[in-house]
Amino acid sequence: MKRILSATLFFIGQLAVAGSPTLGDDWNASPENVSPVWHSVAKEQAMPALNYVNQPPLIPHSIESYQVTKNVNQCLQCHSPQNAKVTGAPQISITHFADRQGNLSNSSSPRRYFCLQCHVPQTQAKPIVGNNFQPM
Repeated sequence: MKRILSATLFFIGQLAVAGSPTLGDDWNASPENVSPVWHSVAKEQAMPALNYVNQPPLIPHSIESYQVTKNVNQCLQCHSPQNAKVTGAPQISITHFADRQGNLSNSSSPRRYFCLQCHVPQTQAKPIVGNNFQPM
């Protein structure tokens, strides 16, 4: 009985796979699958206005050669609390030092260590996908 059931389920699974569309070229041509491109960014720009509440601020300078890995975070060379006083760069927010329970520590939280997950450089690049959002 188990063999018959297994064979039947296998056969139905094969029919489902054969009848489903494959990703193929359609996936490669989709706008969501565009490789990131380095756009020219002005050396220094004014901080742009935020489009919505709690939006991560945009980066007003080029980050093309910056390294942000588990061992090195070049953003902190200017934006850490100690270095921001010397460099004049904006200091990272106190929220970046809180863990999941809200406890503050001396160093940035591992959840907030990879800056480029949320913060991106400001450019005048054409949007990949159209958007008609207007800030309030």
